[in-house]
Amino acid sequence: MSVKHPIIAVTGSSGAGTSIAKSAFEYMFKKNGVKAAIIEGDCFHRYDRAEMDERSAEAETKGENLTHFGPEGNLFEELESVFKEYGEKGTGKRRFYVHDEKEASQHGMPPGSITEWEPIEEDTDVLFYEGLHGGVVTDTVNVAQHVDLLIGVTPIINLEWMQKIHRDRSIRGYSAADATKLIMDRMYDYMHYITPQFSRTDINFQRVPTIDTANPFESDYVPNNDESFCVIHIRDQDRIEVDFRYLLEMLEGSMMSSPETIVVPAGKKVFAMQLILTPFLRKLIAQKDA
Repeated sequence: MSVKHPIIAVTGSSGAGTSIAKSAFEYMFKKNGVKAAIIEGDCFHRYDRAEMDERSAEAETKGENLTHFGPEGNLFEELESVFKEYGEKGTGKRRFYVHDEKEASQHGMPPGSITEWEPIEEDTDVLFYEGLHGGVVTDTVNVAQHVDLLIGVTPIINLEWMQKIHRDRSIRGYSAADATKLIMDRMYDYMHYITPQFSRTDINFQRVPTIDTANPFESDYVPNNDESFCVIHIRDQDRIEVDFRYLLEMLEGSMMSSPETIVVPAGKKVFAMQLILTPFLRKLIAQKDA
């Protein structure tokens, strides 16, 4: 952690909705005049798409799984190094994983490729990370220790699977069977490197559907915000000071389910993020400038 060069990380599984949190923070940065260096977690994948497919197939022939959730498929050491360097000096490096044709046109490289490393912007106020491993800890790496604000975005598991299958089918052209197999192949790494992060977060945003999602592998429909609530759990209220009475007034339809948990309509999740996290962001910047 660093007073002069703070780091904010949003972490969540593939398809969990971390990009929504990223958009919320981009709005907060702009509104509060904060210059942020933004890093996408996919840039720490060890292999580009073609090589990952090849190596995953090789691993499968040996009865092994190589996934984007685990250390074999990612550069955990480099991720921690970037966080450490930024916390100490406000500098670091990043690259970009090119997901689709739109990003290909921006970077001049084909989808599935990874750009060269480049320095992040100079004189930034905060480093913002969005990806799979913002709070990962292994026997040799502790990324979480460098983060000043760690946020988890995690739908309940059936909904997460439904979102993942829907995205893989509609965007990547997978069959339902292929998308389901990918979930199962990743399960060991999911349990050991993704899920434990949500016990280290300062705050978790968990979307919960209010319709039947009992069999996520047979449904073609993903519950929308009108059919969901968001459970927001603040782990340490000494660090993140929250006026729950104010939130209940501002977020119509919300309720308290425990002294540190508020439940809001999912359509108000971004608004809730802004109400809860803007004061903490301002506090980080004030400490930095003190």
